[in-house]
Amino acid sequence: MPRGIFITFEGLDGSGKTTQIKRLAAWMQKRGLDPVVTRQPGGTATGERIRTLLLESSSSQIASMTELALMFADRAQAVGEVINPALAAGKVVLCDRFTDSTEAYQGGGRELGSELVLALHQIVCGDLQPDLTLLLLPPLKASLARARHRNERAAEQTGKDENRFEQEQDAFYSRVWNKYRAIGSRESERVVLIEGNLNIDEVCEQVVKAVSERLVLREAPSSNLPNGLEGL
Repeated sequence: MPRGIFITFEGLDGSGKTTQIKRLAAWMQKRGLDPVVTRQPGGTATGERIRTLLLESSSSQIASMTELALMFADRAQAVGEVINPALAAGKVVLCDRFTDSTEAYQGGGRELGSELVLALHQIVCGDLQPDLTLLLLPPLKASLARARHRNERAAEQTGKDENRFEQEQDAFYSRVWNKYRAIGSRESERVVLIEGNLNIDEVCEQVVKAVSERLVLREAPSSNLPNGLEGL
């Protein structure tokens, strides 16, 4: 069976990743595909426990290296339990965040550096790389405002507080944002940068265009694509 396709979505919280993943999944389902949708941290029972520890505001004393290790513990579980089995079964995998996030947040934001993150990725994840990454980078201030408002509303409605990162200062997020730009430049063959103050429909249009052009119309014969992708 041909290997599936691995698509990741990256960007700051508040960039619209979750909305665009849902839209792309619906777009694929209308064309006879059944993508596997997952997220990091989270996406597995173990990962959801790690997510709570990493994101809840009460986890205020986590050291930067501990945070990095927990991110990769979550990712190792996701790769072994969800991502690799789905790809082996010929599925399309849509993942909300992957190692680019760790490079941006821990490598850039926490100033641990890219070299350490990439070395851990090679060891822990077997250097698994996405086939396509959609990097959503609206203006920094707009992303932060949306993320903080969304998380505050979610905390009021569900009692679940995932605001630990949103408590960071703007300088932290400037480093994250700049590191994302650097990743996009370095990995230009894999990463499609979608930036600017675009509305949901405009971003969705660019996402679908990128998926169509970069995956469906790649030089590989259509017989090597998962069932249903040939007609996208």
